[in-house]
Amino acid sequence: MTKPEFPGNASRTAFTAAAARAAHLLVDSEPYLFTDSFAAALLGDRAEELLAYHRLHGTHPVLAGARAEVLCRSRFAEERLSHSGIDQYLILGAGLDSFAYRAAPGRFRVFEADHPATQAVKRELLAAAGVAEPASVTFVPVDFAADPLRERLVQSGLDLFRPVFVSWLGVTVYLTREAIAATLTDLGRFAPGSEIVADHLLPAELRDAAGNGYAEAVGPVAAEGGEPWRTFLSPAEFADLLAAAGFEVLEQAGQRESVPARLWDRTDALRPVALSALTHARRTG
Repeated sequence: MTKPEFPGNASRTAFTAAAARAAHLLVDSEPYLFTDSFAAALLGDRAEELLAYHRLHGTHPVLAGARAEVLCRSRFAEERLSHSGIDQYLILGAGLDSFAYRAAPGRFRVFEADHPATQAVKRELLAAAGVAEPASVTFVPVDFAADPLRERLVQSGLDLFRPVFVSWLGVTVYLTREAIAATLTDLGRFAPGSEIVADHLLPAELRDAAGNGYAEAVGPVAAEGGEPWRTFLSPAEFADLLAAAGFEVLEQAGQRESVPARLWDRTDALRPVALSALTHARRTG
């Protein structure tokens, strides 16, 4: 099977993450770790090809691992958001995230921040799928390597005087440690009470055999596709970066701890892997 092509300059990982969410409902058994009924539609005419990988090879450790990784982080972030009491939701590196199209109308004001090329493709895919852009969602085009994030958010209508809930998933591994710290510093200027859920890949010595196998298989492919992995952090190292930016860690979890234990009583190929960690933190002050 040939490698799938991706439209324009859209992020390859945005499509593979959406495919993993969509494939979960097609190839895995209940109980579902996370339900994303919009993911398949956002794949557009790439859906058949991308989902075929999971249909044909769904038990392969890399594909099963990709599904578990994406599903756990999405569930963890959205559950913390739902209990936060915060109505401004900023998704950094939104990719093909579908929260704004699944959420109850009017409950959240959603800001999707991502590279303009990826956002342009996403909006085309939404239109092609007949999915309306709700008034509650604002697209914030930003080149994270060059544009001032805070300025772009203010221009888009984010209220910096009220708390913001931030999800930052599947992104930090592609950034330098300095870029991660700079972004957290920007986020640390949000109103006290703001919260963040972010994930990061663990260094090799903190991964298990399955986690190292996944990294050895996927890392080179990501680099070949123009998105090399750059930074691996321990939970303590990420907590230190958050503390320096004015955040207090509320919770840290690996895949196994990120969802209810009953969800790992499974008959399919999904298993918790020591590959990454999730952190939930709150802006102090």
